[in-house]
Amino acid sequence: MQKLNLCIDIDGTVTEPFYWLNRANRYFGKQVTPDDVSVYEIHRVLDISEDDYNEFYNLYGKLLHREAEARFGASEVLKKFYQEHNIHFVTAREEEMRGVSMEWLAEHQMPLDTISLLGSHYKVDRARELQSDLFIEDNYSNALQLAKAGFDVLLIDCSYNKGKLPHNVSRVKNWFQIKTIVEIRAQRSELDFKIAL
Repeated sequence: MQKLNLCIDIDGTVTEPFYWLNRANRYFGKQVTPDDVSVYEIHRVLDISEDDYNEFYNLYGKLLHREAEARFGASEVLKKFYQEHNIHFVTAREEEMRGVSMEWLAEHQMPLDTISLLGSHYKVDRARELQSDLFIEDNYSNALQLAKAGFDVLLIDCSYNKGKLPHNVSRVKNWFQIKTIVEIRAQRSELDFKIAL
């Protein structure tokens, strides 16, 4: 089996996508439900200004990340991947979130080779540096941007990432489907390598 470079987003990808919702509803006096979350930008979901959301995040960001639940199956699958592939977490979180991010990943038994906290949703350059074979993501715009740069992307299905997908982006339902796709990809890559020899 060929060893793959797997680049993996954190928020909404290995965490449950709506972990911020209860605390944000209480803070802003809203009653938003997961079914109401049809766009990625949280301030738009809450019908508030971006500045107001940023103020909330500055106050509660570390607590939100600490409280987040893991997506079902993520830890189990990632532990399996870690035995066979390179795991690179690539997140838009700011560098100041490194400590809480590392603690959360360890607590939820999600192994890794590297973590990149970019402070930006632009992930193409880091995907190039890491020679990404597959990028696992929940942000529709990120998926399209990575795909346009030539990367294969697995977009984990959420209410806020609907839309037409290019040929190199595949929508997936859960981490067990991701596991199957990665296993097939690794076997195919090994076969391609042997043929090339």
